[in-house]
Amino acid sequence: MSRPEPVATGPYAPPVPARIVDAISADGARLHVEVHGPDGAPPVVLAHGWTCSTAFWAAQTRDLARDHRVIAYDQRGHGRSPLSPACSTAALADDLEAVLAHTLAPGEQALIAGHSMGGMTVMAAADRPRFREHAAAVLLCSTGSSQLTAWAKVVPLPAGRLRTRLSGHILGSRAPLGPVTPVAKAVLKYATMGAGSAPHMVDACARIVHACPRAARHAWGTVLAGLDLDHGVRRLTVPTEVLHGTADRLTPSAHAHALVAALPRCVGLTELTGVGHMTPVEAPEAVTGRIRELVTTYVAGNAPASLEEGA
Repeated sequence: MSRPEPVATGPYAPPVPARIVDAISADGARLHVEVHGPDGAPPVVLAHGWTCSTAFWAAQTRDLARDHRVIAYDQRGHGRSPLSPACSTAALADDLEAVLAHTLAPGEQALIAGHSMGGMTVMAAADRPRFREHAAAVLLCSTGSSQLTAWAKVVPLPAGRLRTRLSGHILGSRAPLGPVTPVAKAVLKYATMGAGSAPHMVDACARIVHACPRAARHAWGTVLAGLDLDHGVRRLTVPTEVLHGTADRLTPSAHAHALVAALPRCVGLTELTGVGHMTPVEAPEAVTGRIRELVTTYVAGNAPASLEEGA
């Protein structure tokens, strides 16, 4: 069965990159990396979530690339990055380090934004030398560090062992998603998006999610079901903002508040009322706006001298 293509027109159509880079990770895994925008502009690195791809950041990429250098990559097994037998949080950290090494000059710093599993990637890499070299600040979107199955509200049951077990089965499911039908979009919207999400947003997300290979979805879903990156949060010492939607069923608000409490240097919490898990698609202007403000405040060359000296 052929996999769905991203939307071809509109704000969620993936823009054409200025160049494409193949980054090679520590175990030899090849990662598809796209670079958008002018050379020499402040860099922004975008890490997408489970079952997504660079296409998920289309709205942010198109806007930011006017005056930023946007670096977006496909997590292994997603988009144009082949699936590797190694699926673990350590592999996620290795991959992010490889992307930074292949796209940034020595000592060059960037704003790193991660959505869902992309945020978990950042937590996994928090104490890695190359991450510390290149991360000026971080935006964590719609993510959590542990207890994903216990806190998820996708299954409409009270919290407890049964809901946790069923949530784990959903994350690790091997079942094919099939074509993008009205029923499939309704299910996806319930599980991952706010009730007010417009049809074109739901369609864009469904095309991206349904394009993820079943083997990758199962392998990474199993990793997420057993996730424990609480230690990574405590080691994330760069300025970090947390953003989440109040209607998120996959990583509910409790995750965002736990991150804020545990981060050594949390610089803000943005709560988007009525928005679900797919924040970059559901609230593109708000997410892009937070990225721009963090770049202006913290990325070298834009930060006021007093901030650079006190960092």
